[in-house]
Amino acid sequence: METRHLRYFVAVAEERHFGRAAQRLHMAQPPLSQQIKQLEEQLGAALFERTTRKVELTPAGELLLERGRRILQDLEELESDVVQVGRGAAGVLRVGLSGSATYRLLPPLVQRVRSEMPGLRLTVRGEMLTPQMVDDLEEGRLDVAVLRPPVDSPDVELDYLEQDRLVAALPADSPWGEQAELDLAELAGESFVGYPTQSVVTRIFRDACRREGFIPRVVQEAAETSTLLALVAAGMGIALVPMSTRGFAFQGIEFRPVRNAPSVDLAVAWRRGARTPLVRRFLTLFDTVSAPGVSPAAGAHDGAPSPVAVVRTARLASPPAAPVAASPSAAPNAAPSATPKETAHED
Repeated sequence: METRHLRYFVAVAEERHFGRAAQRLHMAQPPLSQQIKQLEEQLGAALFERTTRKVELTPAGELLLERGRRILQDLEELESDVVQVGRGAAGVLRVGLSGSATYRLLPPLVQRVRSEMPGLRLTVRGEMLTPQMVDDLEEGRLDVAVLRPPVDSPDVELDYLEQDRLVAALPADSPWGEQAELDLAELAGESFVGYPTQSVVTRIFRDACRREGFIPRVVQEAAETSTLLALVAAGMGIALVPMSTRGFAFQGIEFRPVRNAPSVDLAVAWRRGARTPLVRRFLTLFDTVSAPGVSPAAGAHDGAPSPVAVVRTARLASPPAAPVAASPSAAPNAAPSATPKETAHED
């Protein structure tokens, strides 16, 4: 199978229309139809069910679309990485970050990379869910991830960094804001906004509520931490978030400690057997970054002080901006290139 055939197929599969796909590919429709037919003959399977009214994927087509997109993305990233190294970069590392870790921890890490690994190019994907990061580590799409354990994979190794207690994020006009400290059981009748159900933070929050004798009424989910806080500010509900989230400069929100709230862990992870010299060197840059209510976790990085991660996502404007990367050929103190990417999100 040639790459061009795969690109043609993905275009038709996404458009569900040969004419629109041809326009997207800047080619005529008859040659495109012929290329797809050749691909089906080569694979010995029909990829599309064609009628006069619509084009639908067959089961074989669904499989090829799922994996084909991934292959094309990997090829694009490979091309970009090779170009960067060819221009003088010391290496390329693909790093994934969970929600609040994306923002609170970004500046320190970037500064350390600037000073100690100036030729390193970082490709950063922020606001990711832990399950997605684990999948991407296993499949080689990430080199390092800063995530929320637990991690149920024999192919992923991790070092625990810190613990972060959950606090209540309240609308500024909430009557609960009159109290200096809340009790989780007292919030049983309230509306909540939260991260998606697959989020580790959500699972820990729901378990804590069950221990207090109630099931939380979640009226809205949000993938990104900033969106979650915006919903709280709009008065949609209360959210239990990691204490480090208080660093967000958000108007219309007040934070209150919760007496019996659980803590969530933060860890740095990599694929088993893939701790290359570059990854190993990068991991040594993780120094303890203190924050109110955040405590180092046991089993820190090779006996050294507990590291913490830092990263950037380009999607949100509220956190502090990260240093802008310079060309690898610039002076040694230039910032590393950080290429944010979109993905599934969480804390």
